Amino acid sequence: MEEENNEIKSFTDLGLPEQLVEACHKLGWKAPLKFQIQAIPLALQGGKDVIGVAEPGSGKTGAFALPILHALLQAPQPNHFFACVLSPTRDLAIQISQQFEALGSGIGVKCVALVGGADSDLLPQIIKLAKMPHIIVGTPNRVLNHLNRAKDFSLCKLKYLVLDDADRLLNEDFVDSLNEILEMIPRDRRIFLFSATMTKQVKRLQRVCLRNPVKAQP
Repeated sequence: MEEENNEIKSFTDLGLPEQLVEACHKLGWKAPLKFQIQAIPLALQGGKDVIGVAEPGSGKTGAFALPILHALLQAPQPNHFFACVLSPTRDLAIQISQQFEALGSGIGVKCVALVGGADSDLLPQIIKLAKMPHIIVGTPNRVLNHLNRAKDFSLCKLKYLVLDDADRLLNEDFVDSLNEILEMIPRDRRIFLFSATMTKQVKRLQRVCLRNPVKAQP
């Protein structure tokens, strides 16, 4: 595998379609980073869940966003609420949402960020949810809030769930909401778990909700 990875020098070499490669170039991503070279082929293989151990700056958002967008592009009838990304902070969720929109701009991807803050944030988020976006990105508490409020918002057809910065998602502020969300997703789905560190809590979460996972670690 290491020998194969040494031959990967571009996003095209990873097996990504032209539309996504062009989007990477527009973002100034000239070549995949080491972690992306490890993680993206595993995520593109299909079937298995993926664990990624990655520090900030390793390109982890691209490592899960590009395979999800590739799967969305290949889906015969791309359904709304195709993927959900859970993040521990408002700022990170907004950043991830913006990267999804930039990477998916050439294929018509719709994305919404569900984050807390001022009360005025709720209505715009509700309006965007009503437009049936493909990608949901948010903090666990706000995502669960919308799941309990919005009649047409459900994760019952979800294909991908991303737990980003999983070590931080498992603190006392989010763990109850995270557990409730995990109970709402279908059995036929894939989970990408990304964490800077593999704490005991993350390992326990891995055992509970991941199936035959493969691991990417630079």
